[in-house]
Amino acid sequence: MIYFSSAGIILGLSAGFAPGPLLALVISETLHHGMRSGLKVALAPVITDVPIILLTVFILANLSHFHILMGLISLIGAIIVCYLGYECFKTVPLTVKIKKGYPKSFRKGILVNAASPHPYLFWLSIGSPAMIKAAQQHILFAVLFVCFFYIFLVGSKVLLAIIVGKSRAFLSSNMYIYIMRCLGILLIVFAVLIFRDSLNYFLRS
Repeated sequence: MIYFSSAGIILGLSAGFAPGPLLALVISETLHHGMRSGLKVALAPVITDVPIILLTVFILANLSHFHILMGLISLIGAIIVCYLGYECFKTVPLTVKIKKGYPKSFRKGILVNAASPHPYLFWLSIGSPAMIKAAQQHILFAVLFVCFFYIFLVGSKVLLAIIVGKSRAFLSSNMYIYIMRCLGILLIVFAVLIFRDSLNYFLRS
């Protein structure tokens, strides 16, 4: 239970704080239309990711007995998580251009997240395999993984919207850089654990 809860927290925080289209939209909407608009964008993944989760879990659950295939998927997931950790170390202070226009923040957030390849890639190679492995031990573990992931994913973006709404200096501060580097270390550790899981699949084949 601790393993899957920790995985959800680490992956949620890294996805929430990492630079990307959705984070840029959270910041720009907050700066231009206020904190409330930024918060609406931050909630978008809760809506857009549901069909992605259901589809990828359904596909992989029916392939879970193909150990070599699951081992390859876990290996790809380990590589992706390791790369995300590496990217955290390359994080630089953020600057966001503000464009004029009507808020419609929630709709924008849904469109940006739905059009981004990141949720699909994450749930196919990392999230769904973790859920299936958790459910094999106890369904509660899978529920905790998803709940912690979205609590910290959305929570971190909400926190950023609040901070940016009060002070724009945070994104160019050393604290933001330090947070990303700490997350980078945790992601690399988690990548090693996923790599271990991939080896176990290969050994079982």
